[in-house]
Order: sequence, then structure tokens, then C-alpha cells
Amino acid sequence: MSTTHPGGEPAAATKQLVIERILRDRDGVWQQIVDEQELRPLVRQMVVSSALSLALYGAVLGASYGWQQILSSLVKLPLLFLVTLAICLPTLYLFNLVFGARLSMLQAVALILVSITVTAALTLAFAPVSLFFLVTAQSYEFYKLLNVAILLLCAVVGLRFLVSGMQALNDHQQRLAPAAAPAPARAAAPPAAVPAQAVPQAVAVPAGSTPATAPTQVVAAPAVPAVNGMPDRPPLYVGPPAHYGRPPGPAGQRPASMSLLYIWILLFGFVGTQLAWTLRPFFGDPGQPFGVFRELGGTFYADLLRTVGRLLGG
Repeated sequence: MSTTHPGGEPAAATKQLVIERILRDRDGVWQQIVDEQELRPLVRQMVVSSALSLALYGAVLGASYGWQQILSSLVKLPLLFLVTLAICLPTLYLFNLVFGARLSMLQAVALILVSITVTAALTLAFAPVSLFFLVTAQSYEFYKLLNVAILLLCAVVGLRFLVSGMQALNDHQQRLAPAAAPAPARAAAPPAAVPAQAVPQAVAVPAGSTPATAPTQVVAAPAVPAVNGMPDRPPLYVGPPAHYGRPPGPAGQRPASMSLLYIWILLFGFVGTQLAWTLRPFFGDPGQPFGVFRELGGTFYADLLRTVGRLLGG
């Protein structure tokens, strides 16, 4: 018996790489996350895919120094992204709870992992470019800046997927809102149409006749047209004006704030860059002996500016 996934694609089609599915069928991935169907296998696949891709790219970063730095960076680059996820995940989850969005912890993990998986796959795609400049440029400062720019570009593209996924979740909640909105209160049903035979008859009295002797002429009152047994009159609705605007969603369910998501993305970037500075070196400074970690001090941004100054100063 074959099964079908939320995106409408058969289970056999999910044999493709998870990154390929994200890029080819992102709407199906968003629907799977919205429906919370088979999220745990999806999360496992994304963790494995992103860890392998980042490990291979970390080995490329360390190739400028030696095999010890290759092994160190191979472990530290996946650790950098996954630890940043663990640090920033509670903030994203609580932001959504505070503003009423029903985003479960597993859905939040899946959304962020989609972003990290895309970032990791793109960095791996840039690995041949990085190796090419490692061989041809022979400049530590240039090599470091090149790879920082590659990681920054890939992270920006990956975070756009996070924004797209959150927007898909919001659209799903807004589609559910009209169905869950309370129906406006209706006034008591007006009486049914009165048959023409039961309408009181009007008597026409000719001039010079008395009511007792005058002939009578029955004039039937016009019947009120009825539609489905009810008179054709505009129905009366009772309710506050808010019911006639945008339909309210289910109680306690509102779209996630996209503005807060952008703030969270900035937080994610600051935490990631500072954690990268804490876990350094990734490249290995040719002027210093090998070390798994360096002493704490300074910031990532100050070191980046110093590197640019040394590169431009020759």
C-alpha cells in the first residue's frame, strides 16, 4: 500500500535528498510542517544533511593550515550552527506564544532547520570556489574574507527560507480563520408569508350607496413574495461592527509577527557571529601555532575590520 505525504507527493518520491526536496517542493515541505506530519524524520534528515555539508566545508576552511586544523574545523563548523540554533530557539518559540501564534516547538525546530539545511548545502556548493582561491591566491587575509563572505551570503539565502516558511504558516492560520469565526447573531425570524385568501378583504362602496345595500368588490391585497418559505426582506443581523470587518481567527490563534521574526533573525546573526569568534580558529593563523581554541577577547567585527585593513594595506 502506497502512502502520500502532505504535499501530495508519494512516499516513494521522498527517497530524494532532503535538500533537493526543499528546493523543488518547498510548498509541500511547508504544508508538512503546518500539518505536523512526520516531522521527526524530516528533522533527523535535515540535521544529518546540514551537519555533513558543514563538516565538509569546515574541512575546506582548515585546509589553509594543515591536517590538525582540518579536523578541528570539520567538527566546529557544524557545532557552530547547531549550538546557535539551540541558544536562539527558545526565544523564537516564546515570541510566537506571546503574540498568540500556535507554533509548536517541533514546528519551530523544523522551520529553522530548513534554513540551516539550505545554508549548509549552499556553502558546500561554494567549496570548489574556496579551494580554487586557496591554491591560486596564497593570501591568508584574502582567504579568510572570501569565506566569511561566502558564509554570510549563504546564511542570508537560508534565512529567506525561514521567512517564507513562517509566512506559509501565517497564511494557513488566516485560511482557517473564516471557518472558525462565530456566525453573527440573527434576529428572530419574521412570520411566514400570509396566504392571499387570508388577507382581510377591502370593500369598495360606490357613490350614493349605503354600506348595507352597496355591492361588495373583493380586492385582494398583494401577497408578499416568499423565498424558501421566508419573505423576501433583507435579514436583520445583530452584532458589534467588528464582525463585519476582517473575520477573527480562533480564540488564542493569531498570525506570527513578521516584525518580531526579523528581530529574531538579527539576534540569530549576532549570537552566531559571537559564537564563531568564541570557537575560533576555523582557518588557522599562519603566524601562530595550532590550537583548538584561542583566548577570549575582542569581537568578531573588530577582527574582521583588522583583516580588511591588513589586506588593503598590503
